[in-house]
Amino acid sequence: MGRENNPSVYEPYGLELIVDDREVERRAGNHITANGGIIMFLPNWVARDFCKPGRRLKLNKKDLYAMDGIRGLDERWFGSTTPADNADLTLQNEGLSGFALADGKSMVRFIDAVGMLGALIIGQRLARQYDNKWPMYSKFFDNLAALPHHIHHDDKAAALVGQMGKPEAYFFPSQLNNFSDGLFPHTFFGLNPGTTKEQLIACLKRFHLGDNEITALARSYELQVNTGWDVPPGILHAPGSLCTYEPQKASDVFAMYQSLTQDKAKVPWGLLWKDTPDQYWKDKAPHEISDEAYELLANRLNWQLNLDPKFKEHRFMIPVPVGDMAAMKRDGYIEEWICYRSADFDAKRLAVLPGKEVMIQDKGAYGFIVLQGHGTIKGLDGPKIQIESPAEIFYGQPTQDEGFVTDKAARQGVLISNPSRMDPIVMLKHRGPGYSDLNRTEVYKQNLEIQRAGR
Repeated sequence: MGRENNPSVYEPYGLELIVDDREVERRAGNHITANGGIIMFLPNWVARDFCKPGRRLKLNKKDLYAMDGIRGLDERWFGSTTPADNADLTLQNEGLSGFALADGKSMVRFIDAVGMLGALIIGQRLARQYDNKWPMYSKFFDNLAALPHHIHHDDKAAALVGQMGKPEAYFFPSQLNNFSDGLFPHTFFGLNPGTTKEQLIACLKRFHLGDNEITALARSYELQVNTGWDVPPGILHAPGSLCTYEPQKASDVFAMYQSLTQDKAKVPWGLLWKDTPDQYWKDKAPHEISDEAYELLANRLNWQLNLDPKFKEHRFMIPVPVGDMAAMKRDGYIEEWICYRSADFDAKRLAVLPGKEVMIQDKGAYGFIVLQGHGTIKGLDGPKIQIESPAEIFYGQPTQDEGFVTDKAARQGVLISNPSRMDPIVMLKHRGPGYSDLNRTEVYKQNLEIQRAGR
């Protein structure tokens, strides 16, 4: 799959890619230990040919199409061991996170490091459960306008093409959404109650003719900054025009069910059939596609969730404090659950208050991205590592805003220092499934109580 570049070099950074298992184990292990169990990643850009960059990822405007001159850079993936799937346009290592070694000349991909050092990095529980693979990743998604109404398969549907299903969640950080280019921020979710399978199939059969008007069957919701949504697999959705933080299961499976976007961009016919077994559609004209094939597309939907009359009540998420707010502020920080409805991952927002130094403990490994401020992070017996949120990023430029706290370091606690007199350090933290400190039922109950109280 995809186009080859130099397989021994990790682009666009020009670093030698270490791939020998023994060398990965030795050099990555030494690097992680020397840094106190903290990994700092290079920016991991992903480009899509069906998207227009929203220009809120801090990427210099001259670099918006720098990857290949064809596709817009509107995604940045965090802590990813999942290859991006852009069919024949996919570049070598696209979607795979990596980190530079101390020599400044070589690097290791995260997928290889976890493969060789699973328990050291992600902990014994996840390493055993997922065969030395990190089971999730997160990303910033920054399209100028709403994406087409589309779907992510569940595990059963994805297994037909050898993949895993993909639940995901959204959070709209205010730091990346101080403008929306005049577009009203909204997202279509699901289908109107009462919509039938026959109505959906009729839209899909009109896909090649122009606007198949599928969003006429759907509900739209205004997007609000510093809130989010839970999106299980099988739900139709058209992510809107806010820059979005998206924790998700480690998969890039999807199919586009809308043929014409709101900015009148035509969606390629092949994307309707993406991640569908070839025998249903490959090398066939639209009039040759069988009713069975369209039934397959329609049956991917979780119809109960798509037609849920209380969709917002069941899927909308606002930040919920992880503990007593007054006590956290006295200790110099504020931490909140921001994505907490999925059983496959969760995410938190951490703010370290100005002038404070705090010890933050977690129940296991997590990735992080710094949205605001600057300071240091220190794990185990390692050095203080600079963290900062850049004002501008050039394609191919390393940054100090994204990292990963390995299992032991997370459990023992990392020391985060904020030297600013005015500015908090704000970071988003993403993790895999099964951490014991999240009671999803209780947090969801608090979410409803906060919403109903209007706080």
